[in-house]
Amino acid sequence: MAATSSSSSPCMIASLRSSHRCRLSPSATATSPPRLRTLPPRRCRRNPSSSSSSSRQAAAISMAPANPRHRLIAPIHAAAAAGGGGGGAGATSPSGLPSLVGIAHLLVSLGIVLASDKFLKQAFAAASIKFPSALFGMFCVFSVLVVLDAFAPALAKGFMDFFEPATLFIQRWLPLFYVPSLVVLPLAVRDVPAASGLKIFLIIFGGWFASLMVAGYTALTVRKIVQTQLIPAEPMSKPSPFATLEFWAWGAVFVASFSVAYVNPTALGTTARTCLPFLLASTVLGYMVGSGLPSGVKKVLHPIICCALSADLAAIAYGYLSRSGVDAVLGDYLTKAPSNPGAGDVLMGFLGSVIISFAFSMFKQRKLVKRHAAEIFTSIAIASTFSLYSTAILGRVIGLEPSLTISILPRCITVALALSIVSFFEGVNSSLTAAVVVLTGLIGANFVQAAMDKLGLNDPIARGIGTASSAHGLGTAALSAKEPEALPFCAIAYGLTGIFGSLICSVPAVRQSLSDARKIARIYVYRHIFCDYVSVVIRSKRVILYPSVLTTTKLAPTFHEEAAALQQPAGEQGTDSVVLLELAFDHLVTQRTKCL
Repeated sequence: MAATSSSSSPCMIASLRSSHRCRLSPSATATSPPRLRTLPPRRCRRNPSSSSSSSRQAAAISMAPANPRHRLIAPIHAAAAAGGGGGGAGATSPSGLPSLVGIAHLLVSLGIVLASDKFLKQAFAAASIKFPSALFGMFCVFSVLVVLDAFAPALAKGFMDFFEPATLFIQRWLPLFYVPSLVVLPLAVRDVPAASGLKIFLIIFGGWFASLMVAGYTALTVRKIVQTQLIPAEPMSKPSPFATLEFWAWGAVFVASFSVAYVNPTALGTTARTCLPFLLASTVLGYMVGSGLPSGVKKVLHPIICCALSADLAAIAYGYLSRSGVDAVLGDYLTKAPSNPGAGDVLMGFLGSVIISFAFSMFKQRKLVKRHAAEIFTSIAIASTFSLYSTAILGRVIGLEPSLTISILPRCITVALALSIVSFFEGVNSSLTAAVVVLTGLIGANFVQAAMDKLGLNDPIARGIGTASSAHGLGTAALSAKEPEALPFCAIAYGLTGIFGSLICSVPAVRQSLSDARKIARIYVYRHIFCDYVSVVIRSKRVILYPSVLTTTKLAPTFHEEAAALQQPAGEQGTDSVVLLELAFDHLVTQRTKCL
């Protein structure tokens, strides 16, 4: 081995000198400028037994930069690129300077995104604009990138590189931002009847499968029409795995903050602020543990479920030891009060940044979007519209309460935009909305691949769009782990589905049509159940009830009295007729009166 290295050393040195062809002249002094003298090319004889190893070493040396500083820095940058999932802080060196620079880069880029989201949110609230402020910010960032790419591509690349640590940070911790709704789910569903909970689950599971079919088959149909050839997508950066040091650091935070909260529940001013560190640490630790589980275990215990269970166990333990009760601790976990935030409020505060980060992923895949625009936009538009209206109609058909039906409308849209959509409506349960969205994603993460195999959705575009349109981010993460060729289409459809849903729901006519769809479903069910006892005529979007609804002796007495109080002359139409029909349905179906 020593002979090999000694025999190859002259050859490597000669190849290095011949590649640069220059050296300093001996006559050059310290005061005079050095003169370069060209060296003639040298040939070296290689040992046949060590030709392969020496050639690899010589190639490595010849490819190295001439500047020794570049030879030292280049591996550091490569390590930073490989470990960029930590948000740009993955670079390390003996002095620790690159790591500090990476952390500072992450803090600055992420801080700008968070500050922009907060500024837009305050500006939209002050102007009483209901349109999602983060979505407007996303469009602004994407427009800036497109303009820069058209006139100054170098600036566009620099803009992307500057915010890459922030986007990688968001990508790495994205599931955590969905967890608070699951942690406080016991409080959100406390007032929901068991029968309504079962109906919601039926809508979630059946709606997920229907949305998957609609999106997947639409993409396949458009693919057959346009016949666009599939080309490789731009490589997407992947976050780095969690380090052992991170686990122990968060564990230390949990133990220390839990002890402080136990000794003094108001050490930081309020119970929510005092509980914030250990509840946040328990959430993060649960996610780290869940992410490290074997793939077989993840099918049963998804990292998000593990994360929510970890936070709930910490809340139960603290509530028992402090004798404050688990409900009080969960209330401190998600206060929804900017002046007194909890751990859940901190995590959900990143949801606006998630929307803004869509601009960078869409810009990076702009060539793919342009090439397959017909498949992508057609499938997303049809699937999003189907998801919203099918949920509205199905909720009324099976007799789900109107407020709960509205709350689960955006079941196939990412939490960040689903909460913005339900804010357009009155009397909704936003905690239930977030929980339903996460449960839909978990169903998709566990069953989407098997379902698409059974449905014959084998095209990568159809699989990617179908997964993201029906199970948003969680389904995307599950599919991309085994089918990287579908990941770009998942990432594109994941963002565009929420964007399209938010855009159409921001139109008042669409929101009114969703409400009309619920009323139409109510009328449909009422007519088919009680067609022998009521006559319904629909004219000019009004419902006219005739006196036969009151003369029927088989109707319940309570309903008879309530209907008589609202009766109008025969044939006259008005708003009370609609109220009368809704009252009849609510009384006869919801209260389960026996009228037949």
